[in-house]
Amino acid sequence: MSVIKPQSDSESRTPRGVDAPSTSDPVVRSLSFAIGGPLGRHANDPPRRRFWAPTRVVLLSAIVMAALSWLQKYPCADGGWADFQQYTQYCYSDIRALWGAERLDQGAIPYLDHPVEYPVLTGYFMGIFGLFSYGVLGAAGGTVYYHLSAIVLLILGVVAVAGLLKLRPGRPWDAMMLVAAPAVLFTALVNWDWLPVALTMFFMVAFARGRTVTAGILWGLAVAAKFYPLLIAGPLLLLAWRYRRFRAALVTVGVAAATWLVANLPAIIWAREGWYRFFELNSERGIDWGTSWYIVRHFTEPGDPLNELLGTIPVLNWLYLVAFVVACVAIAWLTLFSPTPPRLAQVAFLVVAAFLLTGKVWSQQYVMWLIPLAVLARPQWRMFLVWQVGELLYFFGFYSELLTVSSSNDNPAPVWGLVIPEWVFIAASLARLVTLTMLVVAVVRDVRDPSRDVIRSFYGTDPDAGLLLPASGPETVRAGKPLPDRSPRR
Repeated sequence: MSVIKPQSDSESRTPRGVDAPSTSDPVVRSLSFAIGGPLGRHANDPPRRRFWAPTRVVLLSAIVMAALSWLQKYPCADGGWADFQQYTQYCYSDIRALWGAERLDQGAIPYLDHPVEYPVLTGYFMGIFGLFSYGVLGAAGGTVYYHLSAIVLLILGVVAVAGLLKLRPGRPWDAMMLVAAPAVLFTALVNWDWLPVALTMFFMVAFARGRTVTAGILWGLAVAAKFYPLLIAGPLLLLAWRYRRFRAALVTVGVAAATWLVANLPAIIWAREGWYRFFELNSERGIDWGTSWYIVRHFTEPGDPLNELLGTIPVLNWLYLVAFVVACVAIAWLTLFSPTPPRLAQVAFLVVAAFLLTGKVWSQQYVMWLIPLAVLARPQWRMFLVWQVGELLYFFGFYSELLTVSSSNDNPAPVWGLVIPEWVFIAASLARLVTLTMLVVAVVRDVRDPSRDVIRSFYGTDPDAGLLLPASGPETVRAGKPLPDRSPRR
């Protein structure tokens, strides 16, 4: 078993039980010289009561970033979208676009009156605000519908940040990575993803505290909002097997399954065809923009056998399923046979990242799934920022690609619109794929060598594992206090 290295001299100068990023993270340390340098020796005993505590700073910053996200999408709120405004101003949002596409402008009830392409909790969310806006303003209620949805989603975003703070007592500045992530600013309101992200964060909080029933309920609701939280089931069960502690995992999975069923039952009973549309659409979809399969197809010629195979939906479904299964087998091997059991957040991040890297659909807003897990798995700024640069390159490349393919001689792009050749979009897609792969490799290295893992070094254990840990149980997070230092002494 690997030995965790003891704290360095700089780390030992931090306040007891609280991490100071200026002494533990090279990027923050370098930036800190602009405001006086890293935390010094005489900061060992900061005032116990002060308004500008780290948690307040992080939450206030989250509110400011939420406001900026709202402003970033504001030009598209009215739905007019003249002269490709949604692409040239990077403000496209499914929330506004589907006001008409899902017949919410006609007072349609999701699933019952019109099939919905999302899981039921997202559909219910759409329906509640859609019916309210239609009831107040009729077909003209689209702008009200968008703003109501956006405000509630951004509140959920702040809630997700609060959940991350609860998962990392003693390391409140880790949550600033989620707050300050550039991709969050541009994609927070592209879709309804803050809903499942917030539920997933508090599922992990409840599980870390040993509240398996509460965790199961929150997890089931998260899966009822979007598919991706279901992917955490594999990591949870694998770690339960590694620790030989099954009860907490099985209770959580069982309660989650029951909660998901209860949430879906109304749509299954009264609107089965509309409810089934989500599953049908995912089986029918072809290669989406920017995926690894899109890149592969770009380098084939029409008529080539591989090009033809990738254009055949049943074959494509099998190809990406096999690729994902192979990746999951590799992650399972790493989980079961690494020298030290990996942390739950590390394995969850690897599985969700593998799902996106091998999948046939990789929508721009899916980065919202990964960022909180990346922060929990590896809260180090350098590689995180490299990945975020890759995401931003793809974001801007994607909108330019949409502008390019949407414009024509009869409807040209405006002069200020950036029209790009296909190879530029492929390069941006490769940047996203490569930088995420680099982050995956970094997490794998942390698993193989736990002395590199800053979370395990700080807590001495996995703070997210809850009752899976044989000797600690729900003490991993309790009353907002960090674990006692369990690292070996000199």
